[in-house]
Amino acid sequence: MEVFNMTKKEFVDAFAKKGELKIKDSERLVAAFLETVEDALLKGEGVRFIGFGSWEVRERAAREVTNPQTKKKIKVEAKKVVKFKVGKPLADKVAEQKPAKKVAKKK
Repeated sequence: MEVFNMTKKEFVDAFAKKGELKIKDSERLVAAFLETVEDALLKGEGVRFIGFGSWEVRERAAREVTNPQTKKKIKVEAKKVVKFKVGKPLADKVAEQKPAKKVAKKK
């Protein structure tokens, strides 16, 4: 499966086009959105968009792992991580999509 990652600039451009906005306005709105999500997560709050998905901060417990090369046990401290869970309507839409045709790479 080929993965395409949209860059922030590409997202800003698409957002501007879809919202019929100037690029500068789109940049400002996207930055404000990202900053608002970040602020909420830093306060330990979740952010939920019903039908799209939700972000939340979870505590990952301390644990002991094994280095696969040296087989040595390593202690990993507890830490907070951000989790995103996709909403069912969006997950269903994605699941309904037909697989994209593979594009031959140029040599």
